[in-house]
Amino acid sequence: MLRGISACKHGVSFKAIGERISEHVNKYGYSIDPFIGHGVGTIFHSEPIIWHTYDYEPGFMVAGQTFTIEPTLSMGSTRCEVWDDGWTAITVDGSLNAQFEHTVLVTVNGAEILTKC
Repeated sequence: MLRGISACKHGVSFKAIGERISEHVNKYGYSIDPFIGHGVGTIFHSEPIIWHTYDYEPGFMVAGQTFTIEPTLSMGSTRCEVWDDGWTAITVDGSLNAQFEHTVLVTVNGAEILTKC
């Protein structure tokens, strides 16, 4: 997650977030589940969509944008099943997972983490 945040800066492609996370995760043999980060504004789950893996979506960060970066790493399959509660997700092979999340504000010089304690 922090590698992805380090890519954030005005004018940088959103692709850089997923590239940084993927490069680091792949070194250790983990997988990245298909969940996405999202914009935070007047509508909570909105654009931009933030992929945590390599992606080919167009778009560049703009100072003032706020969004989440929240990769879910898996020690096995990335195929997931969502429970009836519409929120809980598990991998189909039952492998261990870990999810981390921060909300960031893009600035001209980088990103400010808004959810830091």
